[in-house]
Amino acid sequence: MPFKRYHIFFLLFFGTVSAQYITTDASRTPLQLIENVLINSGCTSVSNVAVSGGNFTSGDTSYGYFNGNGSTFPFQEGIILSTGKIIHARGPNDFISDDGANMGWIGDQDLNYALGISNSVNATVLEFDFVPLGNQISFDYIFSSEEYHGSATCTYSDGFAFLLKKVGTTDYQNLALIPGTTIPVKVTSVHPAILGGCPAQNEQYFDAFNTNEHPTNFNGQTKVLTAKSVVIPGETYHIKLVIADEGNYRYDSAIFLKGGSFNLGISLGTDRTLATQNPVCFDETLTLNATAVGAQSYQWNFNGNPIVGQTASTLTFNPPYTTAQNGNYSVAITYSPTCTNTSNINLDFSPQLQTNQTTYSFCDSDANQDGISTVLLSDITPTLFTNLPTNYQVNYYSSTTSTTPLPNAFTLTTPFQQTIYVRIANNNCYNNIPVTIKILAFTATIADESTGICNNTATTLTADSGYASYLWSTGQTTPSIQVTVPNTYTVTITNTNGCSKVKTFTVIGSEKATIQTININDFSGNNSAEIIATGNGDYQYSIDGIHYQDSPIFYNLNELEYTAYVKEKNCGITTKLFYLLLIPQYFTPNGDGYNETWKIKNLSKRGFNQTITTIFDRYGKMLKQFNGTSYGWDGNYNGKQLLADDYWFTISNAGKELFRGHFALIR
Repeated sequence: MPFKRYHIFFLLFFGTVSAQYITTDASRTPLQLIENVLINSGCTSVSNVAVSGGNFTSGDTSYGYFNGNGSTFPFQEGIILSTGKIIHARGPNDFISDDGANMGWIGDQDLNYALGISNSVNATVLEFDFVPLGNQISFDYIFSSEEYHGSATCTYSDGFAFLLKKVGTTDYQNLALIPGTTIPVKVTSVHPAILGGCPAQNEQYFDAFNTNEHPTNFNGQTKVLTAKSVVIPGETYHIKLVIADEGNYRYDSAIFLKGGSFNLGISLGTDRTLATQNPVCFDETLTLNATAVGAQSYQWNFNGNPIVGQTASTLTFNPPYTTAQNGNYSVAITYSPTCTNTSNINLDFSPQLQTNQTTYSFCDSDANQDGISTVLLSDITPTLFTNLPTNYQVNYYSSTTSTTPLPNAFTLTTPFQQTIYVRIANNNCYNNIPVTIKILAFTATIADESTGICNNTATTLTADSGYASYLWSTGQTTPSIQVTVPNTYTVTITNTNGCSKVKTFTVIGSEKATIQTININDFSGNNSAEIIATGNGDYQYSIDGIHYQDSPIFYNLNELEYTAYVKEKNCGITTKLFYLLLIPQYFTPNGDGYNETWKIKNLSKRGFNQTITTIFDRYGKMLKQFNGTSYGWDGNYNGKQLLADDYWFTISNAGKELFRGHFALIR
């Protein structure tokens, strides 16, 4: 007997394990399996029972009865149909059930057709006719297989089908489908993601890969599934339950049919649940109708318990509803003392959503402050409803008739206020709820500022006044703060609407100016001076200490002495005296005591201590030469008064000519 090959997801358990395993019994007849196990009620007339399967020389069968034997297996008893020996379906899960080799065990053509295959082998078939009392049949089953192992799960699967047809017709309907689809239940269609193999397929219907101590000897199985179909009461139907290997005999599979689950009751409709997004709406009146021909009595139940007083053929639900009403509703229909059928439906009731508010205000998010702004609609949803179920999705629309959801980042199309509408996605329970969006503006202009700070002394930054709150980048919350370090500072200013703007202060480090020199141009008709100052700061200039200008150049100077002022608004004022040379345009040596000599003034104050002034007549004859400390020229030459006339001069300092010009002698 080969060793079991376990799936990579298997868990290993160490120590003493106590487990129970299912048992199987091949002694019961096909009729006993149908009437006494699968149906187990007096409500159904069964006929034409037939069975076929493997003819093992050992006397074993591929079909029969199973019992849960106190194990954790979901069914306590029922029918097993296998592609191998049913005795090999018993736990523990410690070897590969691999029966049916070289014994001419054929497949089934109806199964081939139902599954779209052509190579089934080792088929086990149980079939019979029945007449339903109600309009629906259903039964519970589990599909187990050795092919639930490793990457084989992605590729290989045995096949089975529950084939139903009305007697006298030829076309079968397969009931072994994944709920809500036309996809047959197989290993390859129901499994989790396989590492290195394939993605999950309908994983919600997969139960588990099995460890050694499983009640059965199969590698894995589905969850409990229900096969159902609408039928016509009183008509005769034929059902064929068939399972077979596909391609070869390897890796057996089995169908477990729950005992007593073959129900020929009344359809109460499709389940109405939150999970399937079709609950009973908060304003909906729902009536369950179990009316059946020949019924003697009815008893409605909630979660398996009788509902007092509800013994009519119908059960009506009227709003308002509560979540306490969610659950399974069933009706036991009694036709005779020996015949009672039960039908059920799962119902969830949607409570009416309560809105907290329907008006939402947002601040205009752009610089225009024109009331046209983009808002995130997802910011509205959490506070819109007080009891919104978590599995619902909310969509917003521009109108009650629109079918195109608005984007989450929604830009208003009308300024300052717009009404949109909210709906629950994939659910018709809730009407359009109007939601008003208001855009609040911050229209005041907030201008950035630059300032200086002198030598790390303190300066005060003051935000615009009259607002609700302030938050500086320093963490302070006052309208003004003091800073001592050059840097960039911001303050978030919030108005009474709760809208904010950010003001930036650029604080520049500065220092008191140093006046390096003053460039003086005083040998022209338009005397000027340029103040040359150095330092880090925003400087202004003055020559009277009162009127300041940004330019360091001053024109039309006519005084002999000035004070240069350089002001840095944060650090103070630096001063420096400077002097202009005065070159007289004429002199009058007439003995009246006024203007008796000609001399250039302020030469020494300008630092021209080695100056030589030379005077010439108009013909170039040198008349006089004197230094900067001399009294000057009195208009005489060799003791004689010269005539009134124009005279020329040169000024040199340390041998370098500085300037030449002319003046008038007036008598």
